[in-house]
Amino acid sequence: MERLVSSSEAAQILGLSLQGVHYRIKQGKLKSKKTDGKIFVYLDDTVIKTKQISNNKDNLDNLLIVKDEQILFLKKSLKWMKKQYKSEINRLEKNQDKIVEVFQSEINLLQSAFNEMRNIYQISDKLNSTSSNNEKKESFEFRMMDIKDFFIFMKQNNKSDMEIKSIILDRIKQGDKRFIFNRQTKEVIIYKSDFIDLI
Repeated sequence: MERLVSSSEAAQILGLSLQGVHYRIKQGKLKSKKTDGKIFVYLDDTVIKTKQISNNKDNLDNLLIVKDEQILFLKKSLKWMKKQYKSEINRLEKNQDKIVEVFQSEINLLQSAFNEMRNIYQISDKLNSTSSNNEKKESFEFRMMDIKDFFIFMKQNNKSDMEIKSIILDRIKQGDKRFIFNRQTKEVIIYKSDFIDLI
């Protein structure tokens, strides 16, 4: 059975241009009818249905192609986002490690300063208690001594450089409060004394 459609509909159904439809009408390959200045084309129902099925298949194929492209795009986007996420996590972990390192360094400095102050006050308390117990002794002024002065003093008492170095190391190891080693600055702090026990 045939159906009457407009020339533009015929072009769409047959997959032709409008000129292609008119050319086929002139050649007698398509039956047509002219009404009110418009051209209509007779098409067989089976041709229309076949073309619709074909068009639907083409549309489905196009849809599948678009779907595959979308999936590929989403996979690439997901991969990029994972990479960015890992990069950000690594950056934050490095910053966290640096912050912890800075805090640990500050804690170590504070601990060292606290230990030095505690040692100084312990020596001061010890000296104050000995001077109050022994009234005959002169009052002791609590001051530091330069290491060069200590060497000069010990050399005046017939000690060699090696003996002096050995005395300092032994006193530090034995916890003598007159000799303090600053681990941060790598300096030896010596507090004034008569050093009779070392001569």
